[in-house]
Amino acid sequence: MNNQQTLIIYKFDELFNILNEAKSYLNFEIKAVNSNKIDDISIKNNCLIISNKKLNNFENQVIIKQYPINIIKLFEIININFLKIKFNQQNKIQIGNYYLNLNSKTLSGKKENLNLTEKEAKIIFFLNDSLKPITIASLQKEVWGHRSQLDTHTVETHIYRLRKKIEKKFYDKTFISSLKGGYKINA
Repeated sequence: MNNQQTLIIYKFDELFNILNEAKSYLNFEIKAVNSNKIDDISIKNNCLIISNKKLNNFENQVIIKQYPINIIKLFEIININFLKIKFNQQNKIQIGNYYLNLNSKTLSGKKENLNLTEKEAKIIFFLNDSLKPITIASLQKEVWGHRSQLDTHTVETHIYRLRKKIEKKFYDKTFISSLKGGYKINA
């Protein structure tokens, strides 16, 4: 996943020129867009649009209507908005037909929400983050913080209970698979 944040400056050449002069000091990429068809731009999750008018169909935007612009205040606004974008990205992670909200610790389907414990949310997040099955030892280390292999069935018990909760709420028996190499999310 590319974590580079991009500031798109829409039809605002003066602002682009000012920020372009300071680009070596910026911790985000800047792009100028002067096309009337901003929809043609590939808007990524890490994008923030700055313009002097409200644009429809774009959530992450800052509208500047007061001049002159206090550059320090502008940087504060940009940074706050990038933090909000990052928070919202962590807030909802799509996993197949579900969304995992790490902040509220819920797994959401089309119409239902399932409350999770912190460990259950971490298990789902960690399993989703890998293309290969995750071993019990890896789960012990990453989710529970155990540094050595313990002779315990904590992982198996948690996954068993988590599967039952998901099956009961969403009628999904295949969300977490038990494979030869460990556990895997089927998304």
